[in-house]
Amino acid sequence: MEHELRAALGTGDRPVRIAGVDEVGRGAWAGPVVVCAAITDLSAPPVLPGRGDRTVALTDSKLLSRAHRESFAEILPGWLTGHAIGASAPAEIDEVGMTEALRRAAVRALEALPVPPDVVILDGKQDFLRPPWRVRCEVKADQRSVTVAAASVLAKVHRDRLMAGLDGAFPGYGFADSAGYPSPAHQRTLEMSGPTSHHRLSWSYLDDLPRWKHLKKHRDPLAGEGQLSLL
Repeated sequence: MEHELRAALGTGDRPVRIAGVDEVGRGAWAGPVVVCAAITDLSAPPVLPGRGDRTVALTDSKLLSRAHRESFAEILPGWLTGHAIGASAPAEIDEVGMTEALRRAAVRALEALPVPPDVVILDGKQDFLRPPWRVRCEVKADQRSVTVAAASVLAKVHRDRLMAGLDGAFPGYGFADSAGYPSPAHQRTLEMSGPTSHHRLSWSYLDDLPRWKHLKKHRDPLAGEGQLSLL
């Protein structure tokens, strides 16, 4: 996909800079949403040794084992021209909603790159970046674009490590195993102990927890975007 874009857009005196962007944590109940932006010079991407004579190719992080994601995360920074991580915390997600939180996290990542990209490849159908960013949306881009695949792996590993680091302070929620996504252990501990300071309090899971439902935060549509009322 990167070669296709360069051929279509490359009319200047330098190669078109293309950033792949991917996110992780959109559907979690706890923890931030994390976005990685990655740029490569389109040299051959690294591969990992597999079984026998086979190799493991860089692809969507969900199609890789944890061990392979961790191994790729160690070597990708040396292959990429640049990469950066942006995040939006649970409180910000509660305040502005997921779409705006994703946009903010992605902009933070893109603005932290060592060089600004000319075009951005986003995985999925929705352009949550909006102008002035020049965006191409592509379903399953993490399987067709090496930069999006790299961003997918780095975002996933970064967030998994962050959530695992919370496990000791918040035992029982399974943050090291489920990274803040719903799991039987996570749901049981939520029901008994309630949400932590790292949980998203505008999420609908609180509707099913009578003891803690009073903590749910609601955005007030009459007060404007970003305004919350505690009901």
